[in-house]
Amino acid sequence: MTGGKLYDLRGVSKSFTKGKEKITIFNDLNMSISEGDFLAIMGPSGSGKTTLLNLLGGVDKPTGGEIWFDDSRVDNLSESQLAKWRANNIGFIFQFYNLMPMLNAERNVELPLLLTKLSAKERKKNVAAAMELVGLSDRAKHMTSEMSGGQQQRVAIARAIVSDPKLILCDEPTGDLDRKTADEILSMLQLLNREFGKTIVMVTHDPSAANYAKRVLHLDKGEFVEKDLVA
Repeated sequence: MTGGKLYDLRGVSKSFTKGKEKITIFNDLNMSISEGDFLAIMGPSGSGKTTLLNLLGGVDKPTGGEIWFDDSRVDNLSESQLAKWRANNIGFIFQFYNLMPMLNAERNVELPLLLTKLSAKERKKNVAAAMELVGLSDRAKHMTSEMSGGQQQRVAIARAIVSDPKLILCDEPTGDLDRKTADEILSMLQLLNREFGKTIVMVTHDPSAANYAKRVLHLDKGEFVEKDLVA
């Protein structure tokens, strides 16, 4: 079940210069995401999927247009304001986990909380809850290098949700996993969406992964073609 509008991209354009050539990724892109949505974004390589995630996550800024999140404009924030906004609102899940190999699982999960004002006791409590949710309480002290790919992605999911973000952004979250493990990870994302009301945007090239979403958008040459999925 989806709620009110969480994200709104209004006439967004994005381009960059390569040598003397200007390359346009988006031109007048419009997009809305509602609270509680689970959106899969598909499209060929070079269609702008990762650029779109970077814009949604405040990692990159548009060349033109406006980006609104929860009724507040965010594309005009300073870098320090964006960093604070990301820490409070956005969770990231990547294809290759992006874990810190020198830290154990629970320390990896705690990293986003170091940007908050939570006390060490509060951070420990939140980490324990996130680890329990992904079924890895018994592996909290283990180094991530000792874990399977599926377990490492579960740690990455725990890290993404530990600060209770409003939006989770996933960039090919199952691209490095076998089908069985991928389905377990996708089922976990579906659980976070259905049972905990997390809004999720997932970039994927895998139609089987997209089937877990509530709807799918096909991105091609900077434009969307929307197809609704049965949840």
